[in-house]
Amino acid sequence: MTFPLLDDWLPGNDVLERPQMILSTVSNGAPDARTVLLTERDDEGLYFHTDSRSRKVADIAANPAVALTFLWPGFTRQLVVQGLASVAPASEQAAAFERRSPYLKQLAWLNSPEFAQLPLASRVAQWAAFDVPADPPPTWIGFLVRPTRLTFWTSNAEAASRRDEYALVDGQWVLSYLAG
Repeated sequence: MTFPLLDDWLPGNDVLERPQMILSTVSNGAPDARTVLLTERDDEGLYFHTDSRSRKVADIAANPAVALTFLWPGFTRQLVVQGLASVAPASEQAAAFERRSPYLKQLAWLNSPEFAQLPLASRVAQWAAFDVPADPPPTWIGFLVRPTRLTFWTSNAEAASRRDEYALVDGQWVLSYLAG
């Protein structure tokens, strides 16, 4: 999956600060959305990582069709990626954990339903005392989203904006221009 616009719009995997994106799933027949980090991207698609006990993981298990939405400051650009999510290979998950910041590694270990129930003072104390293991927790999971549609929107103060949409049709990418 090579799209020059993705290279122009999204940071390379070597950039430490990862972009936020909205992950949309279907939960019991209703849409659901939450913010996650784009961990990396490659020729297969886009990756994110999370806790396997989360609602988003249950949603994906029931229906792997997802959407990822990136919004740039000032509402100047928007990228929507529709695709199918699947569990990322174990080697990719381990490598992604290794690249995470110390804060995000600790978050992967402590961000649990049990931890969330604690009073703030207990959470602060446990957070400060926790020594982060080198390996990911057993609940760590990564997903690869293989795009089936990419929609690039750019604002335009001088004319009506438009969306450049690439849709995967019979194994080929088809470009359409849509009203903004």
